[in-house]
Amino acid sequence: MKFFEKIKASLTKTTTNVATSLRGAFDAFTGANDEFFDDLEERLILSDAGADFASRVVAELREIVKAKGLRGAEEIKAELAKLIAAAFPQPGEATLAPTFDAETPVGARLASPGCASPTMQIILMVGVNGVGKTTTIGKLAANYVSEGKRVLLAAGDTFRAAAADQLEIWAKRANCEIVRGKEGGDPAAVIYDAIAAAKARGCDVVICDTAGRLHNKSNLMKELEKIDRVITREAPEAARQTLLVIDAVTGQNGLFQAKEFSKTATVTGVVLTKLDGTAKGGIVIAIAEQLKIPVVYVGTGEKQDDLIQFDAEDFANAIVQ
Repeated sequence: MKFFEKIKASLTKTTTNVATSLRGAFDAFTGANDEFFDDLEERLILSDAGADFASRVVAELREIVKAKGLRGAEEIKAELAKLIAAAFPQPGEATLAPTFDAETPVGARLASPGCASPTMQIILMVGVNGVGKTTTIGKLAANYVSEGKRVLLAAGDTFRAAAADQLEIWAKRANCEIVRGKEGGDPAAVIYDAIAAAKARGCDVVICDTAGRLHNKSNLMKELEKIDRVITREAPEAARQTLLVIDAVTGQNGLFQAKEFSKTATVTGVVLTKLDGTAKGGIVIAIAEQLKIPVVYVGTGEKQDDLIQFDAEDFANAIVQ
């Protein structure tokens, strides 16, 4: 199933509350008048796209509709979709931004365009508790293994009881390797050991789990900085990605998380999980527009193929159709 059909199907499950559905504005469309534009702006805000974005995009849409003399709902939908898609940073606009098209294999999508023929890819997964990091890691690992890559998982979440056990289950499912330490141990030491093991075993990809760090806990954020320094020191030539995993259900709190994590680590991409569990998918717009961080994947379910490559145009079309 293509991204457009899959994301639209997922969003359909969550739009029973028409107050948060952009489509509701067009369902009640009687003309491109002030009432319509005000309603559309309100719905954008309620979808968690952000008040500033909603105000700006509706003002731009008004001008386009007037300049082109548009009258039909479908014509206006198409213009709105273009404006929403334009909010997302294009490949190359962010540090180590993915440069791939819809046909690129999953493993190649996270490669750094600035690192020629890297011997190893290292992906650091960050985010608060309960956003779906472990599940996302498992899905990514399985995709890499299916491409013939040798993958190693680093169980860097040493704070949460049984976190390493959960990651080991995913490692077995994906048929990949894992390095873990003692519960309560130094997460940076686990990452250090994982990189050393990956070098020795000739691994292609290292995916590093981290504790569900609360964005308002400075001590945990300092630990994340330490992990980042270890990776930089021990694997300076590796292709790097730091993917921030955000739960779509958290709404605007996800934007706050993204801002705080961006202060600590160079976040190169966002993975938005549980998009099938909320009508407020507009948070992905707010994150992309305000932070200029590429959205790499969205999660729409628990199955392995429910982690799908993000496409800005398809996403924009899906939420207004």
